[in-house]
Amino acid sequence: MGYRDSAMKIARSITLLLLAFCLAGQSAWAHGPRARVGVYVGPVWSPFWYPAPWPYYPPPVIVMPPAPPPVYVEQARPAPEAAEYWYYCRSAGDYYPAVSVCPQGWLPVLPEPSAPPATAPALQE
Repeated sequence: MGYRDSAMKIARSITLLLLAFCLAGQSAWAHGPRARVGVYVGPVWSPFWYPAPWPYYPPPVIVMPPAPPPVYVEQARPAPEAAEYWYYCRSAGDYYPAVSVCPQGWLPVLPEPSAPPATAPALQE
């Protein structure tokens, strides 16, 4: 019986010791295991421990001023060219090409919505 009693005491001691290590190491599990214990078959390609992962840093905040509002520039209408005028003869009371020669000189007039004349006459001064 002496052998059995001593074996039971050793088994009980080892069990209590393992239980004490497990309870004492509970706070270490909050950060994950740092070492691994196991049986490996074949070559080991990685270290037995893993370094702590890098902390997560959020991307930097980039603050840009708002874009200025668009600027609209109203452009003036271009001045009408000489070809856009009709030519009126006061003495004949009609427009070119109905009157081919005007003794007093031609008077340039802005066109009206009716049909425009074909070409501009030579201006007489």
